[in-house]
Amino acid sequence: MTSFDFEKRISALNSDHEELLRRKNPAAWTNGVWTRYKYPILTAEHTPVFWRYDLNPQSNPYLLERFGINGTFNSGAIKFNGKYVLVVRVEGNDRKSFFALAESENGIDGFRFHDHPLTIPTLNPAETNLYDMRLTAHEDGWIYGIFCVEKHDPQAAPGDLSSAIASTGVVRTRDLRTWERLPDIQSPTQQRNVVLHPEFVNGKYALYTRPQEGFIDAGALGGGIGWALIDDMTHAVIRDEKIIDVRFYHTIKEVKNGEGPQPIRTPRGWLHLAHGVRGCAAGLRYVLYMYMTALDDPSRVIAEPAGYTLAPEEVERVGDVSNVLFANGWIADEDGRVLLYYASSDTRMHVATSTIDRLVDYCLHTPQDGLTSAASVKRLNELIDKNLQYQLTHA
Repeated sequence: MTSFDFEKRISALNSDHEELLRRKNPAAWTNGVWTRYKYPILTAEHTPVFWRYDLNPQSNPYLLERFGINGTFNSGAIKFNGKYVLVVRVEGNDRKSFFALAESENGIDGFRFHDHPLTIPTLNPAETNLYDMRLTAHEDGWIYGIFCVEKHDPQAAPGDLSSAIASTGVVRTRDLRTWERLPDIQSPTQQRNVVLHPEFVNGKYALYTRPQEGFIDAGALGGGIGWALIDDMTHAVIRDEKIIDVRFYHTIKEVKNGEGPQPIRTPRGWLHLAHGVRGCAAGLRYVLYMYMTALDDPSRVIAEPAGYTLAPEEVERVGDVSNVLFANGWIADEDGRVLLYYASSDTRMHVATSTIDRLVDYCLHTPQDGLTSAASVKRLNELIDKNLQYQLTHA
């Protein structure tokens, strides 16, 4: 390859990358609750060219990728200094995940990664993989990042290189630049989906948890989304948990469920987004659903709309782990707009928008799951009869 070819190729890479970052993202589809947008907001191709390529012709004369990126997904989110900031799970071709900041002026398009990923100090040499950070701006003045820490199971049988154990890591920051690593949360069970409530509850920190017996399977202890009060986030210990959002047979959350981002305070209660998992012939199917809890007791559920609020559609169904939607970040703007940042199939990031009023209406006025076919038909007939009567009287 000649020097001219090398420079021409670099120029083309940079030009294509800039065109991708500047692409506008029009609204494309709505179910009345959420508006989806045409393009993913972050993909592997959005990562900087200088992450993926050695740009020195002496050490990389063929301009080959030296650090391949497999996916950008499962992002925490926060509004900071007027910008929409995501802490993205970036996974390399080597299957290791790390965190990187990307930000946008409008929250819909134009996301750009910061030059360097986050450097999270290691607490245990057995730590292999870090991922899925939830961000909470807590009333104590810190921004906390809660994430999964994965290790190989030391009790695995010889030759078993897939068994893993999960614990919950904690970092905190005030400026999104300097991150302090705190001790992992101590728990009697494995924990992969832990979210910090943004306010003190009875003078304590409050966590939404997901106790599970195994790394994949929730087991007998994993009855759903849990609730625990913690004395000190610098040495967090889960001693008592109660399940507040229970799993049920033949529902969207029969296999397991987990809290998504931190809940949003509204005048009518706390808005929650979660993921539900069920088994099917194609494997595990992940969808997103909502519920609400009381302002005076965030552990008390007051609304549970039936079914999912978002599920994989079209290209979202396909990816590294197909048929999956997952979300651990959303932002509530001052004007009531809500921007939900969700990932599809462990591959790419998307945005959907709604409003506080719409989401509250959806939660409070959508009937809950009757848990049987007969109950679903009864509910549908009631809606049909109501609509036919309305059309008759307003013809």
